[in-house]
Amino acid sequence: MSTNDAKKKKKPVAPVKDKKGPGKKAIAALKEVLQQQKEEEEKLRREEEEEEKRLEELERQKEEKIKLEQEKKEKKKQKEKEKKERLKAEGKFLTPKQKADRARAQLLLETYKAQREALQTQSTIDKVDENDDSDKSDDEAIHNSDDNKNDEAVKVQTQNGDTSKEEEEEESDLRAAVVCVLGHVDTGKTKILDKLRRTNVQDGEAGGITQQIGATNVPLHAIKEQTKVVNGYATKKFLVPGLLIIDTPGHESFSNLRNRGSSLCDIAILVVDIMHGLEPQTIESINILKTKKTPFIVALNKIDRLYDWQTNPRKDVRDILTSQHSNTQNEFKTRSQNVILQFAEQGLNAALFYENPDPKSYVSLVPTSAITGEGMGNLLDLIVENCQTHLYKRLVFNTELQATVLEVKAITGLGTTIDTILVNGYLREGDTIVVAGTDGPVVTQIRSLLMPQPLKELRVKNAYIEYKEIKAAQGVKIAAKDLEKAIAGLNIYVANKAEEIERLKEVVAKELKSALSTIKLQDRGVYVQASTLGSLEALLDFLRSSKIPYSNIRIGPVVKKDVMKASIMLEHSPLYATILAFDVKVERDAQELADTLNVKIFQADIIYHLFDKFTAYQDDLKRKNRDQFKSIAVFPCKLKVLPQFVFNSRDPIVMGVMVESGIVKEGTPICVPSKEFVDLGIVTSIENNHKAVETARKGQEICIKIEPIPGDAPKMFGRHFDEKDLLVSKISRQSIDACKDHFRDDLLKTDWQLMVELKKLFEIL
Repeated sequence: MSTNDAKKKKKPVAPVKDKKGPGKKAIAALKEVLQQQKEEEEKLRREEEEEEKRLEELERQKEEKIKLEQEKKEKKKQKEKEKKERLKAEGKFLTPKQKADRARAQLLLETYKAQREALQTQSTIDKVDENDDSDKSDDEAIHNSDDNKNDEAVKVQTQNGDTSKEEEEEESDLRAAVVCVLGHVDTGKTKILDKLRRTNVQDGEAGGITQQIGATNVPLHAIKEQTKVVNGYATKKFLVPGLLIIDTPGHESFSNLRNRGSSLCDIAILVVDIMHGLEPQTIESINILKTKKTPFIVALNKIDRLYDWQTNPRKDVRDILTSQHSNTQNEFKTRSQNVILQFAEQGLNAALFYENPDPKSYVSLVPTSAITGEGMGNLLDLIVENCQTHLYKRLVFNTELQATVLEVKAITGLGTTIDTILVNGYLREGDTIVVAGTDGPVVTQIRSLLMPQPLKELRVKNAYIEYKEIKAAQGVKIAAKDLEKAIAGLNIYVANKAEEIERLKEVVAKELKSALSTIKLQDRGVYVQASTLGSLEALLDFLRSSKIPYSNIRIGPVVKKDVMKASIMLEHSPLYATILAFDVKVERDAQELADTLNVKIFQADIIYHLFDKFTAYQDDLKRKNRDQFKSIAVFPCKLKVLPQFVFNSRDPIVMGVMVESGIVKEGTPICVPSKEFVDLGIVTSIENNHKAVETARKGQEICIKIEPIPGDAPKMFGRHFDEKDLLVSKISRQSIDACKDHFRDDLLKTDWQLMVELKKLFEIL
């Protein structure tokens, strides 16, 4: 076969594949399936996101509900606390025991009312049959004529003091009764005493307020003069030689002085303003009297304030009341019944003195006016009557010494002296006495026994009369060596023999230990000075209640040595480099040194004024310090990033955050602990619901702007940190100290707990 033929011969041909792809319909169907799958996935994704948001919303609502419930509980708790504090301040807070006493008192009051109605009914029956004297009821006897009542008083007095020689000797053995006057501030206690002793002590006191305990001797002739207006005076017989009246301050800060005074007295006068009834310190005084089981009479004062009151001080108060207009009598009846009810709420029976069914179980109320003088004679008369009947045995003179230091006072020309109440026994010039002192028992000899003239107070400057011997009961000023550190409120002992001194020092030491336990100095605090220890104690009590610490105390004028001691606080706490000088002078060279050293001296004659001056200075200094340390103090906070609200990722970072704990404020430096404590910058602004705020607390969702620290490279969200990282405030030892010293009250307990947590995180020592 030829080559051409070979070429012409055909090779086997492989089947050719069909190059035609899927049809348009198939492609469209495939696209539709893919689109459906994509839509389904998108739908599932949206549903998952919505479910996640729903769950987050539910969780947020749950947390919000818990937060609201917690806030509600806290508000309720705070409200209850405030109510409790208010009731305590008003003297109306009742313990379970007091509630039981109140219920019992209410029952007694209802029983008393029922008895009164029964007695009044019986009295009406008796009046029908006036000839049958034997059927007279108790109520008629109580409301009988003044002459009959005075006849009964004569019988009592005759039993206790006949005119026989034997009884006259017994009369001479009675001592003067010690009478204590208590009550709320501004009820008229000192005015009542001024009226009784015909003096004007109050006008000489700072602000008209009694700041110390005063003791006034009221002799028998003065008592007789005052009681002349009382019905039946001509037939009265007086057994007591006189009264020694102790006036106590009424403000709450003088609780210690009221307590000290009432522990000495035989009988007390509780002054109550008829227009205001029982007030906080009145109730406190009642509790003191109850505790010490001291009998007392109530001066229902300021009856001259009753509407349309007609003054007539030269009559018995009973006659004055019955001569008033009917509307005045009705107001008196209403107000006095309100006071009686208030006493019942304190667990005490009370009645007007001329309606008292049983003086042993009912407190007597004597209507008085310290301004016009009504009722003064009746008040004195009732005190004397009680002293000569119920207290007769108590007032029999006893030679065993019973004396108490009332005040420690520096007197020009005499040195430091002690005002003393001699209740029983004798004090003699030259006696060796042992008294309590701040550094231990003080043993000294009486150099002089000084007494004011009758009807003059120990605490009012006047010419003293010097005595060789004093017999109880009297108020006496003792001049002796080494009394500078004597403590008021404790007993005085006389050592008749040298070997008795050590034993008496041990007795005094025990009393001293108890007394000094109440005066506790602190390492940091103000320097306190006062004219007397009683005033000092009152001021310290006031400072304690106001949470103002004190580091040192002294009695007497402010001298250079005091300024030097106070200046020590400049190194520790400049706020407390201050001297609170209560009722004392400041020496000129001491003031000049204080100005040089920058020690502040605040001087006042009234505690409230002294307190106001110091607190104003304290507030001003705090404000200046806060302004100065505002940029240094860093409040603790933890922030969680809200990624859906990142509005600007860098320079400045603007994003939404949730405050997980603590408090964030403008100027807070922020860092990221989980990213090697990288510094993000400073919070320069905060917005809450599109409103600019200075701070935000736990639970709040806010938007913050973080600007980089000058000189640092700007940080970026997504590169240097993300939504998984917690942001915290960057604290330091310096910032912690600034918060402690100047912003302590701005942080809650939980904030301080977070501060401790961050302190460990940053490894701050």
